[in-house]
Amino acid sequence: MTAYGRSARSIVVIGLCALVSSCGSTSRPSAGAQAPGVSAPVEVSIPIPAAAPPARKVAPAQLTSAIDAIARNFDGKFGIAIRAVDEGWTVASPGARLRLPQQSVSKLWVAMTLMDLRDQGKARLDDAVLVRPEDLTLFHQPIAMLVKGAGYQTTVGELLTRALTHSDNTANDRLLTYVGGPIAVRAMIERKQLGDIRFGPGERLLQSQTAGLNWDQSMAKGNSFELARSRLSPEVRAAALDTYVNDPPDGAAPLAIADAISRLARGELFTETSTRILLDTMGASVTGRARLRAALPAGWKIAHKTGTGQDLGQRNAGFNDVGLLTAPDGRRYAIAVMIGDSRRPIRERQQLIQSVAAAVAGYVGGGLN
Repeated sequence: MTAYGRSARSIVVIGLCALVSSCGSTSRPSAGAQAPGVSAPVEVSIPIPAAAPPARKVAPAQLTSAIDAIARNFDGKFGIAIRAVDEGWTVASPGARLRLPQQSVSKLWVAMTLMDLRDQGKARLDDAVLVRPEDLTLFHQPIAMLVKGAGYQTTVGELLTRALTHSDNTANDRLLTYVGGPIAVRAMIERKQLGDIRFGPGERLLQSQTAGLNWDQSMAKGNSFELARSRLSPEVRAAALDTYVNDPPDGAAPLAIADAISRLARGELFTETSTRILLDTMGASVTGRARLRAALPAGWKIAHKTGTGQDLGQRNAGFNDVGLLTAPDGRRYAIAVMIGDSRRPIRERQQLIQSVAAAVAGYVGGGLN
């Protein structure tokens, strides 16, 4: 087994939050108040680093055929990539090398940048952070209800938990500021040689540009962004959305993402402590209940990150789920299913993602050889 299996030495990791808090300033003080609903650091077991994966490179024919059939039957711009962490093969659809909108999948690279800084001794999960009113973003940001007065005092660890498990946009953008901004994330992606993965300008600028708006901080309050967007003409919104999906500033190839997750699982990117923290936090995600997770049989584990873009009428730009699936026998599969532009109903988009997970589970269970 590997960096997602057997236990070995103990380490300190953050408790996963029940999601009711928020985040803060740009400095890195040494301590912070414990947020409501977030447990103190606890001792847990972590896995022993695994040996290099087996040399097998030929993908199972029936699984390849199953993914080909899935891809033929879906209408839209999308890509599917599956990388067998322990068996060494890859299955990919024709769109697996397309640069597709990540949306909240990109929170994974902010988390990786944090783990990289942690390994260098430049960041701590118990560092105190202040989330101020001027740090608020838009759309899903549960932490916003805790930001009152001068702000909400929290920790880096809580921001990480909120960003990955509940896809809190403000928590992620505040964490982004802490790690050094988009430039630092892009530098990590390049240094770790993660491949064709872009990182955008942050949630506020990305979403406002996608909608055809110029960001103003007043849009972070209530539904102000949605109201401003609703006043735009359909032509302006369609043009902005076309610009986004044709060359997404947060675009990434599903194949590159699957490879990055596979390398993470093998312990090639970070120390085993940081690897375990990141995978455990991804494993506690509560988003995407009708995506990859929904098709997994009993006994399977998932550590993943979802992403969902804006809608314009029946059109959606970015509907994704990427992660690590672990079978009951311990074999692991890095998967990225990304729908970059489609008019298919949400149920059909969910079913596309589920069908990929079901095909992998069928292969492992003997249904596909």
